[in-house]
Amino acid sequence: MKYIDLHCDTLTVCRDKGLRLKDCGLQTDFTKLKKSRCAAQCFAVFTEGGAAEKFGDYMAFYCGQTQINDGLVKPVLGYSDLESCIRGENTGAILTVENLAFIGKDISRLDKLRDGGVRMASLVWNYENELAYPNLKFEDGVPLFAERENRGLKKLGAEAVEKLDFLKIIVDISHLSDGGAEEILKGRTVPVVASHSNAAGVCGVCRNLTDGLIRKISDCGGVVGVNFCVDFLGGDGGRKMLLKHIRHIINVGGEDVIALGSDFDGIPENPDLKDCTAMPELFDFLSSHGVGGAVAEKLAYKNFARVFKDVCG
Repeated sequence: MKYIDLHCDTLTVCRDKGLRLKDCGLQTDFTKLKKSRCAAQCFAVFTEGGAAEKFGDYMAFYCGQTQINDGLVKPVLGYSDLESCIRGENTGAILTVENLAFIGKDISRLDKLRDGGVRMASLVWNYENELAYPNLKFEDGVPLFAERENRGLKKLGAEAVEKLDFLKIIVDISHLSDGGAEEILKGRTVPVVASHSNAAGVCGVCRNLTDGLIRKISDCGGVVGVNFCVDFLGGDGGRKMLLKHIRHIINVGGEDVIALGSDFDGIPENPDLKDCTAMPELFDFLSSHGVGGAVAEKLAYKNFARVFKDVCG
């Protein structure tokens, strides 16, 4: 089955290690994606913060790698590109941003994202920045996974969300505080995405979404991409736990809210889902456990494709 994966960190890892996106041997690369029948992979530019120049370096690397591998991948800039990849043989590459901290206090830096090919962006990662607070708290440098952060967006963060909507860039609320997510979702009609988040109702860590947030994401037409990280799945972290999260999210928000967001190359290897070539086996497993047919297609690619069309055009 064709699928769309909403998040991986492969781009950043490859640039940092001097590897090629075609055949880097990581959990995801262009060659493996084609083998796994991936319709589109979202490649995140991730920085912990730092200068905008570093962000620009990652962008240039991505553009160069997609250009020299145009027989394997096709940059997705609009819905027609995505539809072509779903129907054809090329794997689409969707450029995203994880953590907008690099803009500092200069909101005008967002203007260049759309022209640079970015189609989805999140405000924050694990540490507070000028825009927002993360959903992870620390005490003496130790993460407090059982606690949740209720502080909302900062003034600049609210302005950034408004700007992203204007630029037709999907707002990603993974890693964002509960308070920030609630603020964005209040009365919202434009779909948002939690690109790589699971259900707190199954595994109660702060990186996972409460049922209330899942419902509100569903209400605005958004989607939740389930994450393959063992620590966020809970239990043994295998496919059966992933299935529990999928069923829970569907039960809470309906079948139009579920999607995939592996977080490949941003997480330790999951023995049941080692890399993207395991995706066909995952769909076989889901089908044999009651997630088949129309629901499987929505999970695999249709739900996110709808969001992409609605927001990005």
